[in-house]
Amino acid sequence: MGFETSNDRGAPAAGDEPLQPVKIVISGGFAVGKTTFVGSISEINPLTTEAAMTSASTGVDDTSKVQTKTHTTVAMDFGRISLGGGLVLYLFGTPGQARFQFMWDDLARGAIGAVVLVDTRRLADCFPAVDYFEQLGLPYIVAVNCFDGLQFHEQQAIREALSVPRDVPLVFCDARERTSTKESLIMLVEHALSRAE
Repeated sequence: MGFETSNDRGAPAAGDEPLQPVKIVISGGFAVGKTTFVGSISEINPLTTEAAMTSASTGVDDTSKVQTKTHTTVAMDFGRISLGGGLVLYLFGTPGQARFQFMWDDLARGAIGAVVLVDTRRLADCFPAVDYFEQLGLPYIVAVNCFDGLQFHEQQAIREALSVPRDVPLVFCDARERTSTKESLIMLVEHALSRAE
């Protein structure tokens, strides 16, 4: 299935094809790259709800691997990307901190699927997202964010560590790179379509 983004072929002219809006959730643990993922692919200036980290996160969020992080998403990120065939993806990034997970139900309502971003240096941080989408029965893929382009573990080892079923796609990506995030989103759409069939 060869999807093209509107940025690849120019913005679609009005009236070319009926638009098919599709909602997708971008989730994962704290500081895994969700805001970066949405921002790298969105054809509009993404809406972010980042706030300065405060003492409220002390002892709650593990910042040992991300010591330079000064801001975090407190509600959601939002972006949009148009694919060929009139398909428009609306991207909703979840907050990664546990105390904001009450928002996930609202963000997931009406979504066709989710991308769960994983940082293998802090694998346990993504367990709540994997468990959430498993229990919800929402199609999802696991996208391992390769920080600094480094792949620390083999795909099968990550799958086993996360106890992710074999039918759930697992890919390596770079949340900073548009092409990489596009490939992850296309894989999710194809996975959701195959599940629907």
